[in-house]
Amino acid sequence: MTKALLTGFEPFAGDAVNPSEEAVHLVASRWSGPEELITAVLPVTFAGAAARMRELLAQHRPDVVVATGLAGGRSGIGVERVAINLADARIPDNAGFQPTDEPSVPGAPAAHFSTLPVKSAAHAVLASGTPAEVSYSAGTFVCNHTFFALLDAAPEGVRAGFVHVPWSIEHAPQGAPALTADAIARAVEIIVRVSLDAQVDEHLPGGTLH
Repeated sequence: MTKALLTGFEPFAGDAVNPSEEAVHLVASRWSGPEELITAVLPVTFAGAAARMRELLAQHRPDVVVATGLAGGRSGIGVERVAINLADARIPDNAGFQPTDEPSVPGAPAAHFSTLPVKSAAHAVLASGTPAEVSYSAGTFVCNHTFFALLDAAPEGVRAGFVHVPWSIEHAPQGAPALTADAIARAVEIIVRVSLDAQVDEHLPGGTLH
């Protein structure tokens, strides 16, 4: 059976809720297949998240991996296109570790590109009525670190990538851009579905000017 792995992150930086974790639970609760959906919530630690992702890859051997995380301040869904081999943390992770100018994977290339159909996925989310874009920066915190570790470890032929989600309206800080938890979950489910179904990525404009 075809397998899809969907991950989110636990709360961090003093927050009570992480909308990526909410989305993973919502998608899992209404998944109807026919593929098997495996879900996991990762720790917001540089060492723990990358190690757990590698364990999940080895244990389940998924065909598609969609990792998700919070990008507070964004107003829509960001389908990430590139992970850079850099850990440069503005704040400590949940274990108190704060790397500066360190490689995520020593000796690995400077960057890896997502193997998900990123433009098709972003376009499908937009068509559903939820704001979305192809993003070219996943930051330099645990999200990017996990994204890079995932792409570096994923066997050839596995479609793998990362999606950033905004705050959920239900738990957003006052004044922060947000979407409903349901809209975030629907967008994530669409991205998983497109990643399973699309034979090739769409040839559409999706770049940025800055």
